[in-house]
Amino acid sequence: MSGINPRSSWPTITSLQTIRSAQHRPRSVHKLTGSLLLPLHRRLSTTPSTAPIIPAALPVVRINPFNTYYHRVFSTSSRTMSDLPLFRELTAPNGTKWNQPLGLFINNEFVKSKSGSTLSSISPIDDKEITTLYAAEEADVDEAVKAARAAFHDSAWADITPEQRGRLIHKLADLIEQHSDTLAAIDTWDMGKPLSVMKEVDMPESISTFRYYAGWADKISGKTLNIGPQKLVYTLHQPVGVCGQIIPWNYPFIMASWKLGPALACGNTIVMKTAEQSPLSVLFFCQLIKEAGFPPGVVNVLTGYGRTAGHAIAAHPNIDKIAFTGSTNTARDIMKTASVNLKNITLETGGKSPMLVFDDADIDQAVKWGHIGIMSNSGQVCCATSRILVQESIYEKFIDLFNQYTKKISVLGDPFSGDTTHGPQVSRQQYERVLAYVEKGKKDGAILVSGGEHPEVNFVAPTIFRDVEDHHVIYQEEVFGPFVVIGKFKTEEEGVKRANATTYGLGAAVFTKDIARAHKVAAKIDSGMVWINSSNDSHFAVPFGGVKQSGIGRECGEYALDSYTTPKAVFVDLGTVL
Repeated sequence: MSGINPRSSWPTITSLQTIRSAQHRPRSVHKLTGSLLLPLHRRLSTTPSTAPIIPAALPVVRINPFNTYYHRVFSTSSRTMSDLPLFRELTAPNGTKWNQPLGLFINNEFVKSKSGSTLSSISPIDDKEITTLYAAEEADVDEAVKAARAAFHDSAWADITPEQRGRLIHKLADLIEQHSDTLAAIDTWDMGKPLSVMKEVDMPESISTFRYYAGWADKISGKTLNIGPQKLVYTLHQPVGVCGQIIPWNYPFIMASWKLGPALACGNTIVMKTAEQSPLSVLFFCQLIKEAGFPPGVVNVLTGYGRTAGHAIAAHPNIDKIAFTGSTNTARDIMKTASVNLKNITLETGGKSPMLVFDDADIDQAVKWGHIGIMSNSGQVCCATSRILVQESIYEKFIDLFNQYTKKISVLGDPFSGDTTHGPQVSRQQYERVLAYVEKGKKDGAILVSGGEHPEVNFVAPTIFRDVEDHHVIYQEEVFGPFVVIGKFKTEEEGVKRANATTYGLGAAVFTKDIARAHKVAAKIDSGMVWINSSNDSHFAVPFGGVKQSGIGRECGEYALDSYTTPKAVFVDLGTVL
């Protein structure tokens, strides 16, 4: 563990240079996520998915039609660099080397943006540029859509058997597995997630997701419907068509697998936009798509800004479906923009998930799961249980134990170190956003128990507020950082009422030994998912999504296939004579 700051009793961040030169100790269980003990935990998506980050020194610019802040790095507009190569050799801080694609992936080839526009990928570890990449604009989106539409109708994709589609997806999973160490290093450098978590959680989950949907490819079928002897009626479940997919920055590779897996299994073609903050791993992955044998145009991947590339995808009249993961505000604008041709739409948006701890709960387990539920991925998780509600009789005990455990288990430091459990926020803007909520909490009268500090660039110490009321800003708004608010309740009825007192409804956790109460409370909470005596469980075979302003539709499992197919009813007359 890193050193202790005597003023705060908080683990201080170890020098990045010291950590990088330290001997990495083998570990069987990751301290923060306990990932080897969990069913492939995902801490997913996140609020500011496509919203770029504006450095503090630059003016904030509100840009329509996407009601969010856009950035990239040194300027508030794209740079032009038509002489940028299409590939560049990169070396991560841990010594991993690879040839990084810098172009847009259209029709199985990397190409330059038509205007020469670029964006920069910045590592949150030290705020330094990793590389510059080409940035798509409307004309590039149009080319990608044309490629996807042509591939959708081409016999090389449209006429292969479902079993052949499944084999292609299995081959893709094999290739990801072969390159998993490189992909893990890329995301660690690009968005700051600990390398141990990338290797133990993100990469295995992504591979398993592709394998799961490879298995579904030849099991998608319709029904025969008995409406009488004069008619034979059956249904076909056909692919939707060209799918626009916009993924977030907090779980870039898992999110790509969640969206690509079911779309490909159903026979669709795709135009995907990566998040500006973490585009590199998915671009590297594009090489594997071609190597696996997918025909040109089936998968097209663009880097670019939400205000240009993201808007062009949502607005394009030849895109049939939009799947988006990101902020609720951006989702609203996507819905408006996508209405131009009434696109099929799936949205996974923000959350402010509650965790109810009743007085008969195993309090030690509640503390440990509560820590996982909010501190994983530095709190940058859409379904994080960021509101903890504790029954009055154990309120003080829970807060004391939770505070002690958080200080003990959270190790801030270089994400490439084997000991680190807590990396930086994804960007300077996200870092400053979290710190701003610390001040809002104090202003509203909530009590800061610990944290709220910023030991080094983009790092925020895990932050705990207590005595938080329903009307407090920090109780209602998604912070998207290592930031938990704790309040209390007297009765089961009050606990459920407080749990439901937000506009969000993504996840919820209930801790109690009374199994009848657990099921009853789970049914009453307004959320798409409920975890009983755990937090943030998820699995690629289980539907993931929310209610209220946390989204529309479901990802993962068989339920995701419904979003990527269209049922068609066929009537066959068996002898009706007019």
